[in-house]
Amino acid sequence: METILVKDREFEVFLRDEDIQKEVKRVAGEISRDYEGKEPLFLCILNGAFMFAADLLKNVTIPCNVSFVKVASYQGTDTTGKVKELMGLQESVDGRHVIIVEDIVDTGYTMRDVLDSLKEKNAASVQVCALLCKPDKLKVDINLKYLAMNIPNGFIVGYGLDYDGFGRNSRDIYKIVK
Repeated sequence: METILVKDREFEVFLRDEDIQKEVKRVAGEISRDYEGKEPLFLCILNGAFMFAADLLKNVTIPCNVSFVKVASYQGTDTTGKVKELMGLQESVDGRHVIIVEDIVDTGYTMRDVLDSLKEKNAASVQVCALLCKPDKLKVDINLKYLAMNIPNGFIVGYGLDYDGFGRNSRDIYKIVK
């Protein structure tokens, strides 16, 4: 579909599934190469990164573990600037190589808080793997070692990303029509 209606907003195709999958496979290959012999823990940030994490892990070729945390910083189409932890990490990361899997980094506040929390828990190393980044919106310096794509500012849905909880269930990513 070229356009979709999510709640009260219209969205048009921005990134197609085949282009997303190509970049996911590329990033998975980089991680598999870099973490050979290390058995990393992939820490998926819910809810938005669940589709990205699933596809990423299908393409990672090394032994690994996966866990999930749930944090929130958006309300509607705007970031609140405040990160709220809704579901925390249940296992120890002490001495582990951790790869945070995030759907999108825009201001960087959420990622900064997650990184700070993991450093306090004595992870051996922590890297960020993001599907998308809005570099023009970054307010915090975040090292995105594994990044699928940079995108311009604009609100998007699909492939796990949502608008008030809706629109996650699309293979493609759509941008809001103003």
